[in-house]
Amino acid sequence: MTGLRVPYPWFGGKSRIVDLVWSRFGTVRNYVEPFFGGGAVLLGRPAPLSGPETINDINAYLSNFWRSTKHAPDLVAEYADWPVNEVDLEARHKWLVRMPEKREFVQRMKDDPDFYDPKYAGWWVWGLCAWIGRGWCDGQWWGPDADQNAGRGINRIPNQLPHLGDAGRGINRIPNQLPHLGDAGQGINRQTTESRTDHLIRYMRQLSDRFRNVRVCCGDWSRVLGPSVTFKHGATAIFLDPPYSIEDRADCYGTEEDRNVAKDVYAWCMANGDNPLLRIALCGYEGEHDIPDTWECVAWKAHGGYGNQGTKKKATEYVNKHRERIWFSPACVRPESLLEEL
Repeated sequence: MTGLRVPYPWFGGKSRIVDLVWSRFGTVRNYVEPFFGGGAVLLGRPAPLSGPETINDINAYLSNFWRSTKHAPDLVAEYADWPVNEVDLEARHKWLVRMPEKREFVQRMKDDPDFYDPKYAGWWVWGLCAWIGRGWCDGQWWGPDADQNAGRGINRIPNQLPHLGDAGRGINRIPNQLPHLGDAGQGINRQTTESRTDHLIRYMRQLSDRFRNVRVCCGDWSRVLGPSVTFKHGATAIFLDPPYSIEDRADCYGTEEDRNVAKDVYAWCMANGDNPLLRIALCGYEGEHDIPDTWECVAWKAHGGYGNQGTKKKATEYVNKHRERIWFSPACVRPESLLEEL
């Protein structure tokens, strides 16, 4: 099953370039995505699927969602099946970031590749679809009277309404607006007689089927780029979408972001880009990296920023969405027009 939609909104998602990316990757034995985020590229991989697939993200909540959906889709659907409610949004946010439980959960996600928690997963994806902008599950909560309470998310809740601008996002879409995730990408599901609960269960089961053979890791990106995970399996496609290092980019990646990681990823690409078994795609902004001419550079336009951002941030986002670039390593499939120029 291919062509599945991502079940939550994700800043910096790459849904617009899925077809472009796979046209350059072609048919490969192995796929690795160290910064999974929205996951549109893996979910949009065309058939036939073969060989191992490995995804990773440093965000423990995100990795837990995919592990839980893979192993317990009905339970994830049960916990995610809840109407948008401002009071519940605040309460569940505090529950998800309550300390020391949050610290223990994050550490176990990193230490135990078989660990997952469906309740965390269902509440996390429900809240992410109701939340506006950044801050969901950021910060720490020690109780109502604790001095050490901190985090942008906790501090902004009283001033924020849930997302109310349309029919809902991700899993919170009204039933006749949920995307149909069946064969061949049939578009919007118009079966109004199916309940929201049935929609979610079917949706999560389809995602579970897609992730049956996907290995879900949680931690530093470099852990999944060694030879044993990549080219020792044969021809390997690697999609790299790290937080961009440009100083004037939107600051919307969450507390796990590291502005230096893009430079380290670039260094890895330069050290491994000539490997004929590696088909690498690196995302970034125009001028962010000094890429050799042997790599193909493709410009594309991203979606705009969040509607609740200030005027200056809106202006920055308008400019930045035109600066998006994706670089493909020499082993990637080249269009005939480019091959004629070489």
